[in-house]
Amino acid sequence: MNKNNFVAINYITSDASYIERFEYLFSTRAHAIDKIEGFLYMEVLKPTDPNDNTYLIVSHWENEESFKLWSKSPQFLEGHKRGFDDIKQAKQSGGHPPVTSDFKTYKVFTE
Repeated sequence: MNKNNFVAINYITSDASYIERFEYLFSTRAHAIDKIEGFLYMEVLKPTDPNDNTYLIVSHWENEESFKLWSKSPQFLEGHKRGFDDIKQAKQSGGHPPVTSDFKTYKVFTE
């Protein structure tokens, strides 16, 4: 049986002025997701088009249940705190969030 049968993709679009910070947050991430049972691995895909500011965060899971447990866990908040703080600060100062997110999940059909 294919253990890698569930994938979650977060499409994150960053303001141009926030890209350096966004990349820093991922390169220094807490690795909180790595501690979750059922998590296999994650890829952060950077666009090759210089006019495209949408990054794909692709996480691979043994099953959907493991992913759902992660998304409701204290480790999820730990892993996202710095980015959430940046968004909160932007909103409090009357600005718009420096990143937006569109989340989709998939089942692996074939390899």
